[in-house]
Amino acid sequence: MTTPPGWDGLLDPGERILWQGHPDPALVILPSHWVTGLFGLFFAGIALLWMLVAAAAGGWTWTFGLIHFTLGLGVMVGGPLLSRIIRRGSTYTLTDRRAFIATDLPFVGRRLQSWPITPDTPLEIAETPPFATLTFATRTVRGRRGPSQRPVSFERIPDGRHVLSLMRGIQTAAPQDQIP
Repeated sequence: MTTPPGWDGLLDPGERILWQGHPDPALVILPSHWVTGLFGLFFAGIALLWMLVAAAAGGWTWTFGLIHFTLGLGVMVGGPLLSRIIRRGSTYTLTDRRAFIATDLPFVGRRLQSWPITPDTPLEIAETPPFATLTFATRTVRGRRGPSQRPVSFERIPDGRHVLSLMRGIQTAAPQDQIP
């Protein structure tokens, strides 16, 4: 089989693509989004009240509240929208050796990351029909409170059980074996 366009030089000799897909790009509101959304609403509400009081006093000082009001709205809707933008710009690829996540995001650009699939790779599937999220690695992210571990997943894919089956086949196959 020939290498698909765009993969020249990215795959190892003899490496084959088994599956490619995209996550569901729909807007999804998670429980964590509710918490930050309520905080953003509260923050924007306080800023709005301050702007109303400042405007009633006269002058243009009320405009200083616009930045806080805008930040509150951004916090309120930012989580679900950012998650959707990332999923819309993502493509997933599974080869007989690795899992790839390619992203093409506004202001960030194109990025391609890969993780090996070995017999020791922990696989976890979380299903929310009709989609599944298949987690196969973790990555370390540095934050203000120090490093933390984040899951690496094929998120919200429609054929999660099939991809899980392919990954299990990779784990049990000897390096020279062919994956069906």
